[in-house]
Amino acid sequence: MSKILVWDWPVRLGHWLMVGGFIVAWLTADSETWRLVHAGAGAVVIAVALFRLPWGFIGSRYARFADFVRGPGTVTAYLSSLIKLQPEPHTGHNPAGGWAILALLTLAILCGATGWATYNDIGGEWQGELHEGLAATMLSIVVIHVAGVISGSVLHDENLVRAMLSGRKEGKPEEAIPSPRPFAAILMLAWVAAASWWLAS
Repeated sequence: MSKILVWDWPVRLGHWLMVGGFIVAWLTADSETWRLVHAGAGAVVIAVALFRLPWGFIGSRYARFADFVRGPGTVTAYLSSLIKLQPEPHTGHNPAGGWAILALLTLAILCGATGWATYNDIGGEWQGELHEGLAATMLSIVVIHVAGVISGSVLHDENLVRAMLSGRKEGKPEEAIPSPRPFAAILMLAWVAAASWWLAS
């Protein structure tokens, strides 16, 4: 086992853009003064989520949904092993993390759509209430996800936050992805910038 390249640039950049965007959007949610900042941060979150959907099919190995989305039985078995403090290691996302990612992407798009509608006075007051409820649900999933990252880091004796920064994790050499896909990351940043400007304007 050695440090191998697992996460490509689009996955890493997208992850941290969503983290930053969600934090800023949450902190500015109740401020009319920071309304434009809130809208911009939310636009970044939804733009990244929309990019991540096709990347889940055409991205590098561990970015693909087929690699980490598993059925309820597999997820339950992994959670059971986690409770027993003997989780099975996974080079990419573990089964529970896979479901968390799907939930976060879905909530990011729904929350972003309702936020955009509210920002543009479409749909009435219920739209804003739905937006707040989706944001609160997303925060709950984020907290669970962070708890899973911390427990996984401790139980596997590996810093998963550092891995999402460097792109490298413990694994067999033959399991490494061949490229960090830098050109795709440039395309993603261009898309996020353009989509965010349009959504928040």
